[in-house]
Amino acid sequence: MRTLAFATLRPIAQLVVLFASSGPWSCCSACTTIAVGKDATSDGSVLSSHSNDGEGDTDPRLVLIPASDWPVDAERPVFFSSESFPRYVGPDRASAPVDAYAVGNGDNGPDAFEPICHIPQVSHTYQYYEETYGAINEKQLGISESTCSGVFGAAPKGIAYPDYGIGRACFSVDTLTQIAMERHSKAKDAIIEIGSLAEQYGFYGAGLFEGTAESLIIADTEEVWIFHILPDPTGASAIWAAQRVPSDSFAVVPNVFIIRDIDPDDSANFLYSKSVYSVATELGWWDAGKGKLLDFTAMYSDGEYSHQFYSGRRSWGVYKLFAPSLQLEANYLEWRISKPYPFTAKPDKKLSVADVANAMRSYYEGTEYSQAGESSGLNAAGGPWRT
Repeated sequence: MRTLAFATLRPIAQLVVLFASSGPWSCCSACTTIAVGKDATSDGSVLSSHSNDGEGDTDPRLVLIPASDWPVDAERPVFFSSESFPRYVGPDRASAPVDAYAVGNGDNGPDAFEPICHIPQVSHTYQYYEETYGAINEKQLGISESTCSGVFGAAPKGIAYPDYGIGRACFSVDTLTQIAMERHSKAKDAIIEIGSLAEQYGFYGAGLFEGTAESLIIADTEEVWIFHILPDPTGASAIWAAQRVPSDSFAVVPNVFIIRDIDPDDSANFLYSKSVYSVATELGWWDAGKGKLLDFTAMYSDGEYSHQFYSGRRSWGVYKLFAPSLQLEANYLEWRISKPYPFTAKPDKKLSVADVANAMRSYYEGTEYSQAGESSGLNAAGGPWRT
């Protein structure tokens, strides 16, 4: 089954593309996200997109979570997220019932889910749509997600993961996106809070094949940011960084980190945890005395987590569609050190929702990497990796 959901709001246009698939009908094999600044779009909107492969068992429900008011001293429960069906469906998501989450609508009953942590609740939370992740709220904060590899991993609090033992971390990226939706109207404010919470309470990634780190595109009505996060070496905190996409540019995140040199003197365009520097320094990976900026991807990415070109070919495909004048090469040595593609680029023409949707649907038609199939009448060369 394939599900497409589009939400177009002004002055932000948040494009949410959801794929729920299984078996031989799978239509998506990776999570690709695209961000476009408002001055690079045809109507002045901020755009972002997300394809969610989910490996065939994602909970596909697109659910409206109502705005809620909470009593003083209330706590917000944090539930373990396996990113599989069913996700938490109990009564604690809002102060009013959520029909789609009623007992009998695909869940195992609210008692089947026990919080692994609690954090202080705010007095009011916003209305928003969620799927596996928070998607867009009433203030037009929008989020897209792409799992990435990372050099460190962690397990959820009280739960055993292979290689990581019994976990100490409270937050998955799923819950961090929900909290951003519930509490914020501005991307920068959302990043600061979810980054701080992950540092304080710990972050765990999907693990196994998907990678132990995460990336989010976080957009509001004026700007859009790329946010990267992974566990720290203790498994009880986090390392994170965020970079603003220039308003006249676009970015693509294809299951791999893309943030490079962090400028600590440029707070308008960079946000980061202190652990970005402290961990790299303690491990002898980076020396501030050498006068070089810290390359976040080179330092903390574990590269393309499936094989070479798994991520980069998708980047190249989007750049070829949006900025063909750059004439970027399809092939490269590797991802982490060689820096094959820029963090962002200016499109050759202003982009629309249709342009982004076209990029998300691309099969590399008309290139030597086309995977459109012989019946399409287009060039077919066995897939983007020429296998």
